[in-house]
Amino acid sequence: MIKRFHSLVVTVIAAILVGCMVLVGCGGSLGKPLPELAQPPNTAIPPAQGSVSDARNTPIVRAVQMAGPAVVGITNKAYARDSFNRQVMVEGTGSGVIFDANGYIATNNHVVQDAKEIVVALSDGRTLPGRVLGTDPVTDLAVVKVDATGLHAATFGDSDAILVGEPAIAIGNPLGLEFRGSVTAGVISALNRSIELDERRFKLIQTDAAINPGNSGGALVNADGMVIGINSAKIAVAGVEGIGFAIPINSARPILQSIIDKGRVVRAYLGVGLLDRNLATQYGYDITIDKGVYVAKIHKGGPAAKAGIVEGDVIISVGGIEANSVADLRTVMDSQQVGSVVSVGIIRNGASVTKNVTLEEMPVK
Repeated sequence: MIKRFHSLVVTVIAAILVGCMVLVGCGGSLGKPLPELAQPPNTAIPPAQGSVSDARNTPIVRAVQMAGPAVVGITNKAYARDSFNRQVMVEGTGSGVIFDANGYIATNNHVVQDAKEIVVALSDGRTLPGRVLGTDPVTDLAVVKVDATGLHAATFGDSDAILVGEPAIAIGNPLGLEFRGSVTAGVISALNRSIELDERRFKLIQTDAAINPGNSGGALVNADGMVIGINSAKIAVAGVEGIGFAIPINSARPILQSIIDKGRVVRAYLGVGLLDRNLATQYGYDITIDKGVYVAKIHKGGPAAKAGIVEGDVIISVGGIEANSVADLRTVMDSQQVGSVVSVGIIRNGASVTKNVTLEEMPVK
């Protein structure tokens, strides 16, 4: 089973994941480029060759010198109830990655969830108050801001270009700030590992670099010292070691951008409630479909309703891409832009029908 690393408690999500819920892609315009484009270059200098041999001054050492100062500790102070139902203040710790010299920090949503106070511990020993600019529970990403300038910012790499077998370095704060800045190294074990959670399918980087509670939100770095992922999860069952996961940085970029621009993530919205065969069985519904997803509910005034889709229709494709599960359809929708027109193939009373739907922005709950 895969468990979630919660900043305050360990929470089991769908009996599968610890520490992350990940999404590739989101709808909507991203606006201005990420602030990291304006960041100064990394200035960490490798040790003098006279003091450290070439054998010791490895690519991993140099990569840690480049990226390590950008990894911070995040303490979340929140309220909880004790065994006597009294309200008490509790603390949880996680990690974050500075990606802009003016104090923008990427982390996991669960690291800052329900926070009443955020304290950021920098690698140089300073502690600064932080504030949450916005979160995205769907992808388990968040942005924290501290009021400081001239910080050491990490450089984002290209997670689409990484290779299975290349070095992977995890930097974070396992088990709290006592072990801040811990470094573990391994390799990229696999790419595009698909995990299905909450009717969404996510693709993650798999690594055997050790990832432990408190590493959540930290950096997965390549041998060039560039951040290629946000550490987030591991398989946690007896007898299993060395299977950890990170959110690909190319997937995180647009989400972080949207949080910076709007305080949330903008996603395209179809306006339907759906069931597939597995979900119908799970929740006790009796539906008989050979393929596609069953429209169980139409949101009044939503895009699907305006296009003439009705309850009882079976959606078999969106934008020409087949959808045979709710997760399939969510994945397709995450790649669509708000305002775009997509063709939706449906089966109605045994006949094939195509509806053109103008996608709208998902309402804020």
